[in-house]
Amino acid sequence: MTSSVTVLTNPTAGNGNAPWAAAAAVARLRERGVTVTEIEGRTPQEALALARKAVTAGTDALVAAGGDGLISIAWQALAQTGTPLGIIPGGTGNDHARLFHIPVDDPLAAADIVASGEIATIDLGLAGDRWFGTVLASGFDSLVTDRANRMRWPKGPMRYNLAMLAELAQLKPIPYRIVLDDRTVEVDATMVSVGNGTSYGGGMLITPGAVLDDGLLDVTVVASGSRFRLVRLFPTVYKGTHVELEEVQTYRSHKIRLETGTPVTAYADGEPIAPLPIDITAVPGAGRVIIGAPLS
Repeated sequence: MTSSVTVLTNPTAGNGNAPWAAAAAVARLRERGVTVTEIEGRTPQEALALARKAVTAGTDALVAAGGDGLISIAWQALAQTGTPLGIIPGGTGNDHARLFHIPVDDPLAAADIVASGEIATIDLGLAGDRWFGTVLASGFDSLVTDRANRMRWPKGPMRYNLAMLAELAQLKPIPYRIVLDDRTVEVDATMVSVGNGTSYGGGMLITPGAVLDDGLLDVTVVASGSRFRLVRLFPTVYKGTHVELEEVQTYRSHKIRLETGTPVTAYADGEPIAPLPIDITAVPGAGRVIIGAPLS
């Protein structure tokens, strides 16, 4: 049973949904006798500083009330400290919430899970000096995100749809060199994803076989192909059946290095990390998280 928590909020997450979800969850936690300290970061830097201060001072859990971007910030403060992460979903994708069996549309139920305090110890990925819990993306999907981030119109999912169409129109193979524990793979690819968890982008099961406590990262490589083949692949990603297609190869490795012959930015937990090349490592037991059900 959790007795005291620090709730970190992002007022802009989920198109403004996060403050409402956070307020409802905080009220529920207090009803259940949990002592709540609220902190709010107006910028990522401020949020991280506040989170680190709270963890250093001591709290039963750091609760991120927002989306995967806020959870990414929380991981930077929590990794290898032993303090668990709690989640009140309030973002757009909410892939961490899905991964840990937290209801994405019921902040009261999410607060009840935080109060129950059932904790799992998991691996985290470390990309350069940045921790991540779900998936690191590179290639076509990161190019789409780059373009969408540069666009000022339209708002919401339609912006990403337009960015995807624009990137499809100029689709080109990306020469990758992928260094794994036991081999080096050189391939012209459309995208390469590295998963500590299974999904990104609001439920796309890009690395469906990823296990959270095996000390390994799953790698999904989509070989370069036609626009039609790429469009055909995307619906299958929501079921995780894309790994059965001939243009998709999967690997598992403790350490990974991604190199490309063209500029590509790596995104992890939906946040920009750094241009490739980048070194990625699975760190066993680096994270603790309050879960809604046993992890499979």
